Amino acid sequence: MALEFDGNKYRQASAHQKEWGARLIDELELRGAERILDLGCGDGVLTARLADLVPRGSVLGIDASAGMIEAAREHCKANLAFERKDIDDIDFANEFDVVFSNATLHWVKDHRHLLANVVQALRGGGVARFNFAGDGNCGHFVAVVREVMAREVFAKLFRRFAWPWYMPPVADYERLVAECGFAEARVWGENADRHFADAAAMVAWIDQPSIVPFLAHLPEALRQEFRDAVVDGMIAASRQADGRCFETFRSVNLVARKAVNRT
Repeated sequence: MALEFDGNKYRQASAHQKEWGARLIDELELRGAERILDLGCGDGVLTARLADLVPRGSVLGIDASAGMIEAAREHCKANLAFERKDIDDIDFANEFDVVFSNATLHWVKDHRHLLANVVQALRGGGVARFNFAGDGNCGHFVAVVREVMAREVFAKLFRRFAWPWYMPPVADYERLVAECGFAEARVWGENADRHFADAAAMVAWIDQPSIVPFLAHLPEALRQEFRDAVVDGMIAASRQADGRCFETFRSVNLVARKAVNRT
């Protein structure tokens, strides 16, 4: 079952994701007529920016969360559409010049399946450009949430919990991409460690989206207790002497091209 997120709260708490995505978009060197697919479009802000850059083309943003799509649809215009769709279920064929994704694909577990679908979705010569969380990402949050999960009041409830993210080492992902049918590809890591301006800014990021899969697994009566324990632990672990809160952000980047179709 797909997780649900609050698109409006995410919009207010995702400044760093927007910064990363803006850099990716600037690298695309779009000509203005491309057909683009945005995987995990979230609140649609970056998807709308892509649409502005392809006035003779079009952009489709997909996301599995109804709340995200509701927020994203505020940006709809003639060359920009949004669809509620799980990334695992994409089944396009030779339709897109660019498949783009920013700070999303760590939510997708099976990247072999994902990459095969992306290759299929691209037209000959088309480009995939991703970044997503990699090994070492959110070190404080991962440590704190695991400690809270292990507390007696919560431990039994998390026995069958599936960890929500795939965050591979760069070398592992490079090997996987090499097996997935791109004509050329480059994979690299990036350190984007961040200081949140204050505890409130960090807590907003915890609430949307980081803690969502953990709260969804708990009965309603225990969600606030769990959330407050994680917030308290994160503030204690990450707050610096100047009041800012530090977290590690490590990403995997991919730029890959499909072979040009020959007839």
